[in-house]
Amino acid sequence: MKKIHHLFDTLPKPLKNKYIVTIIIFIIWILFIDTYDIMSQLNMNRQVQQLQGQKEYYQKEIFKDSTALHKLTNDKKEQERFAREKFLMKKKDEDIFIIRKN
Repeated sequence: MKKIHHLFDTLPKPLKNKYIVTIIIFIIWILFIDTYDIMSQLNMNRQVQQLQGQKEYYQKEIFKDSTALHKLTNDKKEQERFAREKFLMKKKDEDIFIIRKN
């Protein structure tokens, strides 16, 4: 008991105040021990930024694909161009030469 009393007497005066000790323990708990500590918050924030970037990319791709789909469904020339490029279709009197680059 004397050792504990001696230890308590050697503490600085602010650490003897139970409110200050409670606040310090609370801050340590929130910053390092809690489930949503500082590191977890930073990691989640980074993931949110990455996901927002992916969201923007996919929205642009959806817009580009929807405009291409609209053109394909409404324009005969676009349908012909698409069929020639993607499926190598041709007219009866045409020859197709495929040139591949290495």
